[in-house]
Amino acid sequence: MIKKVVLLILTLISSNMYAQKSFLALGDSYTIGESVDESGRWPIQLVNRLNAKGYSIDEPLIIAKTGWRTDDLAGAIGSTELLANYDLVSLLIGVNNQYQGKSVVSYIPEFKGLLETAITLAGGNKDHVFVVSIPDYGFTPFGLAKKDKISKELDAYNAANKALAAEFGVKYYNITDISRSDKAELVAADGLHPSAIQYGLWVDVLMADPEFIKMLK
Repeated sequence: MIKKVVLLILTLISSNMYAQKSFLALGDSYTIGESVDESGRWPIQLVNRLNAKGYSIDEPLIIAKTGWRTDDLAGAIGSTELLANYDLVSLLIGVNNQYQGKSVVSYIPEFKGLLETAITLAGGNKDHVFVVSIPDYGFTPFGLAKKDKISKELDAYNAANKALAAEFGVKYYNITDISRSDKAELVAADGLHPSAIQYGLWVDVLMADPEFIKMLK
């Protein structure tokens, strides 16, 4: 009888760990993977890597578009029929606010609203939400001439979204340092966006964090 009970418990634990999970990725060109194949997008790479380890993650639902600011993303979310119980929700947004000359002051309440929405879409569970920092396009051929200005402004944006993530108790992943490289293979053919190789390095950061893996259990 005891052996049967133990076996049942182990079966329940195993089935819970590998239960099918859903993933909602919110963002802009960095999430939709501008200038890389669909398989090179970091949400797709992440799901493929997790599934290779025995997890069962659905193909991610990506709500993102090149050029979107925080207000654009908020509008798109509001006009899309979404669930309110995604197992994973990511948020990466803000580069177009910076590029279009918007202030960090205006970014803060908009990002905060998006973070609150992300938590709601995760069934109210902040432990299933994570924020990814904004990469630095100042190190790309497109942005190199204004590298110092771009880097300084994006530092301010990332300080803001990191502080908000901490305020809400949401996991935060800094991938900006990876983007600050002179390695040509880390930039896509358009000379601006990350390559699939760079996105793979972002996924390495997530996969290396035991706390991230706990989100799937």
